[in-house]
Amino acid sequence: MDKRVFEYIEQQPELQQNALKLLRELVFQLAPEAEEGFSYGMPAYRLAGKPLVYFAAYSKHIGLYALPSAHSAFADELKGYKQGKGSVQFPIDKALPTKLIARMIEFRINENKSHPAKQKKQP
Repeated sequence: MDKRVFEYIEQQPELQQNALKLLRELVFQLAPEAEEGFSYGMPAYRLAGKPLVYFAAYSKHIGLYALPSAHSAFADELKGYKQGKGSVQFPIDKALPTKLIARMIEFRINENKSHPAKQKKQP
């Protein structure tokens, strides 16, 4: 575990900690080769050289950032949640919709693997 991710999760209230740990486990169940890091002040995961998903804890919700492509692909299923262009807010007082989130992560995995980042040429 990236030390910054561990520290971020551990400083959250218990409900948020549990949700973040669940999301982290879900990412690694679906993409065990994902690289864990910390970006934009939150846990961040990369796959095939590209961003996969980010998530963050707030006082009343967990923010999931699966990039605009995944949010567009699952727009109908996300209608009941507050959203931004590439984000969705899951209320902390309700169970995370893990099956939906898993499908969103799988969508991003397939997207990243089918369009991996271009390698920089070495001089």
